Amino acid sequence: MVLALTVCGIVVALVVLGLFVFGLRRRLIQRSGGTFDCSLRWDVPEKPDTGGKGWAYGVARYNGDRVEWFRVFSYAPRPRRVLERSAIEVAGRRLPEGEEELALLSDSVILACLHRGTRLELAMSEDALTGFLAWLEAAPPGQRVNVA
Repeated sequence: MVLALTVCGIVVALVVLGLFVFGLRRRLIQRSGGTFDCSLRWDVPEKPDTGGKGWAYGVARYNGDRVEWFRVFSYAPRPRRVLERSAIEVAGRRLPEGEEELALLSDSVILACLHRGTRLELAMSEDALTGFLAWLEAAPPGQRVNVA
């Protein structure tokens, strides 16, 4: 009986510790400011699948001329993807269709992009999209920025 209670206590403590580390990591990512909720789908085919597959929920952070994207459900302290402003080409935008509406946050807008030849999609709120497009267009003089 004592062993069972000890094991249950350890399991509960590990779950609480895991949740605390998730929260602490997100807080550290957001500490420098300029963050927004952003789902990402990497290496998208020419005709996107609207089945909702491939989307990963994350947090994006502006860092100079880069956007760093972190998975929410990860303990990694480093960004999973880094997008350079000069390498991003916006191909278009659309609203979620079909099962994508269930896979993404409500009121998301999907932005289709190319980054160094890789097709990707970013899903974010309308406010975050406005900020992202303004950040893209605010590139220093001489940098090529393609916004559709």
